[in-house]
Amino acid sequence: MSNSRRQFLKKVAGLGSVAVLGKAQNSAAKTNKPKADSFGVLVDTTACIGCRSCEKACNRINKDLPRKSTEFLEDKSVFNQKRRMDASAYTVVNQYPNRKQPEKPVYAKFQCMHCQEPACVSACIVGALEKDANGAVKYDPWKCIGCRYCMAACPFQVPAYEYENVLTPEVRKCTFCFDTRLSKGKLPACVQSCPMQVMTFGDRNDLIEIGKKKIRRRPDRYNNHIYGEKEIGGTAWMILAGVPFEEIDLPKLGTHPIPEYTEPIQHAIFKWFLPPAALYSTIGGIMWFMKQRTKNIDNQE
Repeated sequence: MSNSRRQFLKKVAGLGSVAVLGKAQNSAAKTNKPKADSFGVLVDTTACIGCRSCEKACNRINKDLPRKSTEFLEDKSVFNQKRRMDASAYTVVNQYPNRKQPEKPVYAKFQCMHCQEPACVSACIVGALEKDANGAVKYDPWKCIGCRYCMAACPFQVPAYEYENVLTPEVRKCTFCFDTRLSKGKLPACVQSCPMQVMTFGDRNDLIEIGKKKIRRRPDRYNNHIYGEKEIGGTAWMILAGVPFEEIDLPKLGTHPIPEYTEPIQHAIFKWFLPPAALYSTIGGIMWFMKQRTKNIDNQE
């Protein structure tokens, strides 16, 4: 092996090592623990009438969302299909059949659950997502690199990507009205707008007690469970229902936070193995060198 080739391979290996060390220090950051008295919302789906005032309020308060017309909000045909949050809607209301009372359908509102230990925050390799101590999962578009790991990590399929925005795409989701209202001592827009008082905002621990009291008083009306109290370590948004939660598209989840499973794997990968960027740069450098070497041989012949 010539000296030039040996020196080149040493340089490539050195660059790969630097990338490994730098990545090991910055990747797989642990999620911040919320305060014991963090905020939350208790949603009583048995009281929802599907008026979609929450959708209207959300689109009005978030200037980057399209302003939905009154006709759209009054259009009941949207209930003919299940909707998910997307880049133009942080919250949606869906309609479900009610086996107990067929004449009275069940309505359920969906938005970011603002998990106590969010999988999306754990999966983000650049810190674009952050769990605030008050309960909100915040997003910083300036840091985002568009990897969309958060979308793959979320068990509720919440984060949405602006695929149609070619120049400055962002990951979009409910912000808990953190900047516009929560940080100013105001209720989230959807909570304040609800005419049926379906949503109760407050200290998360107090909301759990309120939910349990409702269940004790009306066991015929509610499931004996508050969805989000313990699921994947708990969520800021918690739900009461009179039908099985699976029937309103809430996934059956364990009680352990997802980062408890994924973060040890992430740390192990970045501590002991080459990150993809370093590995690909090393392989690419070797391929480039071999290609140049082949050209030199061909020229000599």
